[in-house]
Amino acid sequence: MVYGIGLWVFLAAVALTLTSISLPSWLSYTSPSSSPTSKPIHVSYGLHSRCSSLTGCSPFPAQEDCHGEDRYFCSMWRSVGFLMNFSVVLELATFVSFAVVLLGGRGNRENGWKMCVGLLAVVMVCQIGAMGIVAFLFDHDNRFFVGWTLDKSWILCTISWIVMAVDVVGMSVAAKVLPAEDDYEPIPDRR
Repeated sequence: MVYGIGLWVFLAAVALTLTSISLPSWLSYTSPSSSPTSKPIHVSYGLHSRCSSLTGCSPFPAQEDCHGEDRYFCSMWRSVGFLMNFSVVLELATFVSFAVVLLGGRGNRENGWKMCVGLLAVVMVCQIGAMGIVAFLFDHDNRFFVGWTLDKSWILCTISWIVMAVDVVGMSVAAKVLPAEDDYEPIPDRR
């Protein structure tokens, strides 16, 4: 039962991860409207695209974004994309570990929590790293001035690794506190 609950919690975190990657909204800016009839300009950065209310979406970072002083930003942004995509690969490995534990025998269920918790911890580290890099760029890069905000994808990534942390703690505590499975067979009462 513990692994079943852990799997559902994990799948919720995976959904949050995939949504954060697919939405082009890690950082966004909306200009203040100069008049009640004019539309504000909205710009957002995703891991693989930049969207604007004026020009639509385009691949990001593009080759022209990676020259001169922008090379640092480009490298860091691509590192975020790599970490998030790598975390999806690790989530797939974690799903396989859950399947092995749930479909395996008693021994797998008693000791499999270590493999699941370890993989979840590595996924968390990747997501915390990606989230931290975006927050660092938000605070230190000149292209993000007053009015830019950390947006939905950044928040979803944060919630995703927090949900995984809860899963790690829950499975670890359950493994240490709950009694072993089928520890004894009760003797039937013959009255």
